[in-house]
Formats: sequence, C-alpha cells, structure tokens
Amino acid sequence: LRPNLAGLIANARARNTTADVEKAADLYDEVREALAEVDGLRRARNENTAGMKKVAKDKELREQAIAEGKALKGKLAEAEAVLVEKQARLLEEAARIPNDTHPEVPGPGEEPREVAVVGEKKEAGEGAGHVDVALGLDLVDFERATKVAGSKAYFLKNAAAQLEIALINWAMQNVVKRGFTFMTTPDFARESVVAACGFNPRGESSQVYSITGTDLCLVGTAEIPLGGFHAGEILDKAQLPIKLAAFGHCFRMEAGSAGAASRGLYRVHQFSKVEMFVICHPDQSDAIHQEILEIEKEMFESLGLHFKVLDMPVDDLGSPAYRKFDIEAWMPGRGEYGEISSASNCTDFQARRLNIRYREAKGDNRFVHTLNGTACAVPRIIVSILENFREPDGSITIPEPLRPFIGMDSIKPPPQ
Repeated sequence: LRPNLAGLIANARARNTTADVEKAADLYDEVREALAEVDGLRRARNENTAGMKKVAKDKELREQAIAEGKALKGKLAEAEAVLVEKQARLLEEAARIPNDTHPEVPGPGEEPREVAVVGEKKEAGEGAGHVDVALGLDLVDFERATKVAGSKAYFLKNAAAQLEIALINWAMQNVVKRGFTFMTTPDFARESVVAACGFNPRGESSQVYSITGTDLCLVGTAEIPLGGFHAGEILDKAQLPIKLAAFGHCFRMEAGSAGAASRGLYRVHQFSKVEMFVICHPDQSDAIHQEILEIEKEMFESLGLHFKVLDMPVDDLGSPAYRKFDIEAWMPGRGEYGEISSASNCTDFQARRLNIRYREAKGDNRFVHTLNGTACAVPRIIVSILENFREPDGSITIPEPLRPFIGMDSIKPPPQ
C-alpha cells in the first residue's frame, strides 16, 4: 500500500467508495509490528523449551526456566490475540479498497464515452409504454403480483411467459456455440462469496436479500455462484480461459428506486438472466473483455434493437470493475435509453478475495483475472421488444431469431 498510497487514495475517492486507504496502510503497519512481536515471543519460547534440557538436573535453574516459560506462554497468547484482531481489522478495511482503473476510463463527473451505436432509432413516443402494451395484450398482471409478493413483483402470462423461456433458450444457444459451458446455479450463496465478488451483503446501502438465521444471501446475479465455483483452487495454466455461463434468478432490493422510469418490468425485485463469466490468464483479460462485448452486440443487433455502447466513467464502476461497458437500448415508449447489458473486466479483484490462482510454473502460483457480461436480462429485453416492435394493429412482431424458440411470429391482441 505505502509505495502507491497517493494513487490508491485518489482512485478510491474518484470511485466514491467508503474505503479509507490511509487507515488500511496504518493497519498494515500495525499488523507487521504485531507479527514481529509474535515471532519474537515464539523464538523466545522455543529457546526456553530447548534450554530446559540443559538445566534439567539443576532444580533452581529448572524452576526459573519453567516460570519464564509460563510467562512467555501468557505473553504469546496475548500477542497472538492482538495479531488476530489487527489482521481482521486490516482485512475488513482492505476489502473496501476498489480495483485499479483502466487509464482510458472517463474520469469522475464525466459522461460515459459512447463507443458504438447500432440499429435504427424510433422516435420517442412512437410506441406505447411497455406497461400499457403488456396489459392490453394480457401479458402481465402487476396488481395480483403486488397482492402476492408486494411492490416490484409481476406475473408474466400467456405469450410473455413463453417469451421469457424463449429468450433464455436463445441466449443459452448463443453462448454455448461460442464456447461457454452452460450451467444452472444456486439462487443463494454464502455471505463470504457474495462479499468476495464485490457485493455488500449487509448494511444500509446493501441491495442484497439476506436469509435470516444463516450466512446465506439470495444472489443478485449468477456472477456470484459462478465466481465461487473455482474459489480456493489452483488451476493449470493450460485450462485458461475457462468460459462459464449460467441461467439464474436474480434478487435485488432496489432500495430507493421509484418513479415512472421504474414502472412495470424495468426495475423489479426478481428477474431471470443469462450471465457469462470468464476466468483467464492476466494477459488475456483485455482481449476477452472485447470478446464478451462483441457477443453481446451481435446478440442484440440480431434482435433488431437500436442501442449504444458506453465506456462507463470511474465513479460508475463500483469496486470490482477495472473497466465496464454498458449497453443501453432505445425504449421509445419510455422516451429514453435503458440499460440492458454490461461487460466488466474485474482483473484480479475477485480472484484475490476468492483465492483463485493458476500455476504459471512449478512453485509459481498467481491470481487469475475474472470477467462477466450479461447475455440476456429477460425483463429488460421484453420491455425493449414490446416498445420497439408494436404494429399499428396492436400486435407485437417477434424478432426472427426468437421465433424457433417461441413458435410464433407475433403476439396478437386478445379477442374482444
């Protein structure tokens, strides 16, 4: 920490984190001092034990050595307790320090940098909002969902329920043909795994649902169980990159989100998502980041969506990401762009906390890099489809790539 203290402080400040880098550096110095004291007392204890044999026949010297040994044992126990306490405080403070930042990332307070624009944009207001469209086509029921599960819940019905399954299968097929191993994952994970992936499982600012009486949380993304899959392992270099993808349910508290922009399916407490996750050699991560982004772009372009790709500024990266690209699709009914995907390079931030390493050479184990990207966040894509592909007769044209998975070309209005 000390050699680059000013840079780490500036980076933490730019990211608007709660990290106190100076405090972490001070705690690191305290841990080193405490460790030196423990090591010194252990040496003295060992010397005392060895000296016992030399004075075994001298009762006075032997009793003196025994008394010294007892005193050393007490001091060592106290010093070890202090060391454990300081190490815990150091780990807690160090865990708040965010990842480094890619030099090309826009600075704090800057707008995201637009790096690509794809597809044709409809005029704002050209399509009705997805809530009105979905209700008119008998695709959702928000009122009964609120009765059952509270706010930000929903029932998908009829063709919308079929569309969800179609989107999952379409996304699964796309990632599998690109070399990803497809998985289903637990919808919950240990707090330690959630925290190691860079999510705050506790506290006022947490968006995570914790399961009372356990150390488990409902996951906000399949990135978390996929990240924990190889935790504590040393991988062979030849295995890298490891490309994983998963379908999972995502649970988010969405505290503080309200208003018209959050209506309907756009911001909800539970949704389905297909997530990509890659474990790779550090030399591969920049190229794989671009690969994940290209997969996302190709998938959404094939649906006929208009979207832009944004290089997100430093104060929007959170703690884990070294660099993050967001994809925002145009939603004419909402009259604005809405995020449908992201792709993040987390370098070794998660790997250090999850202790995932690879064997560079015999006796030389190093931390891997991890990356993640959204192949399909189902409700956001449904919103995009409902708002972009509504025909004059009120029907919804199903994008061509989805038709084999849903078995229809369009969603027709219900009979009057």
